Parts: sequence; structure tokens; C-alpha cells
Amino acid sequence: MASEQISIFDMFKIGIGPSSSHTLGPWRAAQRFVELLKVQKNLSQLVGIKILLYGSLAKTGTGHGTDIAVLLGLSGDDPVTFDVYQVLPKVDEIKKSSQIAIGNEKIIPFNYSEDLLFLYTESLPFHPNALTFQAFFDDETAISQTYYSIGGGFVVQENDSEGVLSEVDLPFPVHTAQQLMVWCMRTGLKISELVLENELAWRSEKETKDGVLQIFNTLKDCIYKGCHTSGVLPGGLHVERRAAKLNQRLLKGKAYSNYEEWMASIREGGKDFGYILDWVSCFALAVNEENASFGRVVTAPTNGAAGVIPAVLQYYITFYDCYSEDKIIQFIATASEIGSIFKKGATISAAMGGCQAEIGVSSAMAAGALTECLGGSQRQVLMAAEIAMEHHLGLTCDPIGGLVQIPCIERNTMGAIKAITAAQLALQSNPDKAKVSLDAVVSTMWDTAQDMNVKYKETADGGLAIQIPLSLPEC
Repeated sequence: MASEQISIFDMFKIGIGPSSSHTLGPWRAAQRFVELLKVQKNLSQLVGIKILLYGSLAKTGTGHGTDIAVLLGLSGDDPVTFDVYQVLPKVDEIKKSSQIAIGNEKIIPFNYSEDLLFLYTESLPFHPNALTFQAFFDDETAISQTYYSIGGGFVVQENDSEGVLSEVDLPFPVHTAQQLMVWCMRTGLKISELVLENELAWRSEKETKDGVLQIFNTLKDCIYKGCHTSGVLPGGLHVERRAAKLNQRLLKGKAYSNYEEWMASIREGGKDFGYILDWVSCFALAVNEENASFGRVVTAPTNGAAGVIPAVLQYYITFYDCYSEDKIIQFIATASEIGSIFKKGATISAAMGGCQAEIGVSSAMAAGALTECLGGSQRQVLMAAEIAMEHHLGLTCDPIGGLVQIPCIERNTMGAIKAITAAQLALQSNPDKAKVSLDAVVSTMWDTAQDMNVKYKETADGGLAIQIPLSLPEC
């Protein structure tokens, strides 16, 4: 829709793994429903609640933690601040006690198997990721509301545009890459500079920059934690975490005590191609292993693709020695604009478009951001984004066991490497001679998404998901 306005903080949201559409979105929907109840009724009158999960949310909801998310959202917990170490214990207590404190205020009976329903064979036409909340009161009245988690943590109701910021007068409204290029040519601004000018319509420059740095600090902490945490991922696939072992092997026992010293130790290893390649993979693995473990992550633009942009940004910071606030802000601002163009012109939801809509978009975002930070022109930035997406077209979403683990985690390493390659190609090319525009590849991605069989859209009904016979316990 031409009026859709997307901020940096819509594309990058701090939350908890493993999925932006199946975890963060439903969590936010549950929070919205509690607020609705407070407005329309008194919580003291509440006697019961039911949650209905449809389509993709039902089919892969357990593996993606949808049930966990809605219970925590109904309990009044927030994904930005909630202690990640308490996620599973709190949900286990709700199941064990057969009661839940709605909004952390009203305790009501809650039977997990009867009040949280996975409607595997039912789907609503508006969007595959649908969930309905039903609340029952002591005066025999009820309130029901349906929400749609449309990817990247965005939540909407049918025929509304909630989930994006309310309409403001942006100095440089952008819906397509062509429109973005026109503004850049008229003003001479870099893409990141234009984005920061638009952000002033919502908040001060300081608030925006402080918010972006908070996002970066979350990304940084996630990478560092993931590179220093061993073990097996939850969910029943028994996937062993690899980032920590790879980190140890690459550093060969070098000592460090914090993030800055860690980076210095990495740089001491030189710039051999294989060495750098291993580190980019390590960074991406680290983030998505944290994501799979219900860790604190940033949608970039989704949780399933959360490792691509941090890996490329960390590559830039580490191997170009660019650990500066201005460069970090430039990178994230540029990436957000590329992502918003895909969000407006196609989709960032795997349930709508397969994994091309997640890994593909994140790779395009990272490629464009890296290109600008390395001195590329505006046209080269858009060219890099196009190249990255062009080589993800048709990528299916087929998570084994409905978990964001196989092939999701490794796909982040591939998306990061493709982003770096796309940036290098664009920097060495004349974009005036490019045969495919970014807008053309956005349109193609959307056409491909519509043609793609539903079994390849985050349902775990096709592809790799049906090649590995498993009997998985609940997360």
C-alpha cells in the first residue's frame, strides 16, 4: 500500500527467538488483546480465555514457540525486557498449575490442552499466520478478536494498517527503489542520510541514534553470547551448537575478557580468505543458535533471518576496523530502507513467500548497507541489494520439525556470504549497465511467492521437512 510508512524501528525490533512471525508477532498480539480487554471490560470479571491458532501458526507453532509467546504475552510480559532464562520455566509453571495471570493481574483457570487449540486443518483467507483470542466474563459476555502476524513482528487486523507507525508527513516518502533513487538524485543525500531525515518526522535525531545503538548493542551481545555458549538446542532435533567451538578453534586459545578484546584477538589472525569466511559463518551461527534457544535477538528483518545482518555488520566492524557509532548507524539505516522496500512491494513473511522473503531480504539489506559503508554510490547500493535477492529467488521455507534450526541456521551463513559477494560485485560494476533493477527483483520475488506451493511456506509440509522422519516432543 502506497501510504505504508516504515521506520528503522519497524524493520529492527528487539525480541526473543525463535521466530518473528510465530513468536514475536503472536506475543505482541496477546499483549494487544489484554489491552483491549482492559479498555472494554474490567479484568476482575474475566473467568476464562481461549486461543485458536490457524494455518502456519498451528502447523509449526510448537516448534516456533507460538504457544510460549501467547502465554507470556497474556501474562503481561514484554519480549524486549523479559528475562530469557525465565521463558521456559514460566510457561512450564502455567501448564503445571493450570492457571494464568492475565496482564499479571487476574488469575484465571487455564488448561493448556483445552484452552490453546492448534487448528491444523483450518486457515483464514487474509493471511496464513492467524490467531484468535476469546475472553469470557462472569456476566456471560465474551470478547473475541483475530490478529494476523504478517512477518517481522508486524501484527495487523483485517483491513487495518496497525503494526506500522501512524501516518506522518515524511519529507521523502518512498515506496519503490525508483522513488528512493529520485530523492537521492534531487537531494544528493546518501540513502542512510535520507532515512535519518525521515526519522525526524517521528522523533529527534538523538532519540533515533540512541535507539539504533540500542539495537546494535543487542546484536553485539547476541553475537558474543552465541560465540561463547555451548550445548544442544532445545526442541528435540538434538542439534549441537557450533559457534562456540568454531570461535575457540579459530582463536587458538588467545585470551580476552570482553567484546572489544575479542575483536582485537580476531584481527590478530590476519585477513586470509578462509579465515574471514569462517568468522562470517561463526557470527551468523552464533546469532541463530541464540535465536533457536529463545535468546534475545533483533528481527533483521525477521528472527529466522536474524543472523545475516549482524554477521555482515560484524565482518565490516572487525575486518575493516570500523567500530564507530556513525558507521554502525549508517549501516543499520541503509539496511532498514532496503528492507522496507521489500516489505511494501512484496513480503518479509516466510508463510507468504517462503525463505526468499526472509533470508533473501536480509541478504539484500546487508548487501546494500555494506556497499554504502564501503563508499558505494546510491545506485551501487541498490544494485548490491538486487544481486543478493536475485540469487535467493525461489528459496523455500521447509523447517524440519517446524523448528528454526535445520536448514534455517546454516541458511543465515549463506545469506551473509552472498551479501558480501553482492556488495563486492556492485562496487566493481557500473550500475548503469545493470539489466535487472531492484524494483524488478522485488516484483519477481512477489510473483514467485504467489506461485510457490503452500507446502513450501513455513508449514513443514514439504521440502527437507518431510525428508527427515521425526517424532518431536514439545519445546
